[in-house]
Amino acid sequence: MKLASKIQDDVARALAEDIGSGDVTAKLVPLSQKALAQVVTREAAVLCGSAWFEECFHQIDRDVRISWNAQDGDRLVRGQIVCEIRGTARSMLTGERSSLNFLQTLSAVATKTRAFVDAVTGTKAVILDTRKTLPGLRYALKYAVRCGGGTNHRIGLYDGVLIKENHIASTGSIRSALEQARKLAPDIPVEIEVENIGQLEEAIAAGATRVLLDNFDLAGFREAVRLTAGRATLEASGGVNLENVRGIAETGVDFISIGSLTKDIRAVDLSTRFVTP
Repeated sequence: MKLASKIQDDVARALAEDIGSGDVTAKLVPLSQKALAQVVTREAAVLCGSAWFEECFHQIDRDVRISWNAQDGDRLVRGQIVCEIRGTARSMLTGERSSLNFLQTLSAVATKTRAFVDAVTGTKAVILDTRKTLPGLRYALKYAVRCGGGTNHRIGLYDGVLIKENHIASTGSIRSALEQARKLAPDIPVEIEVENIGQLEEAIAAGATRVLLDNFDLAGFREAVRLTAGRATLEASGGVNLENVRGIAETGVDFISIGSLTKDIRAVDLSTRFVTP
């Protein structure tokens, strides 16, 4: 229900931004004219964002009908017809850009996530997202990560504690930061970031059960896994890409978090084409 509400809000903002006082160009088309359109992908991708796509048209005209040839999470091949849209031409023209913006962006995140998930197949490593998201679209982008086979880290600052270097500096020590976090938030997960093996040893001694290893090299990740010996789950982060993610996963870490999943987005190439019924 929360996601459904977020979808409605996301789309309402997008349409208000795009349509403003009205779609002047669409008035070139007679009000009664009907149309059929197809969305085609020009590259291989993982589909995501169908609910946002549909909501764009439904907030404009509830009589627009959409039939899908794929579902969120499905792999698409180049040239595939993703869906067909039927309704009045004006409504379809007005909703075309906003609907594609959502579908292209969310499919891009799902596609990129799937590439990372495929790259670590056979290891125990789980691919995580981060809070490095486009403002106002966090729920949408994190949904796209799930469609790509990844797992969500905390949604925001309210549902998980992540103690970073500035928190440690402000509280005085790793032990102090962990102790205060447990008192303040006993019912939500607590994770602490470390930058070297010495800090990891200090965190484990202070009772940390989940540790983020920031910008370690492969030897450092392997040593962290050996030293921890299952006493805490380990998350690798920093500088992860498709070229090195497999090597990181094979060190034995439990999680690999990747900000670029939702931060560095290149939209999937989708096109809406009006066709003769």
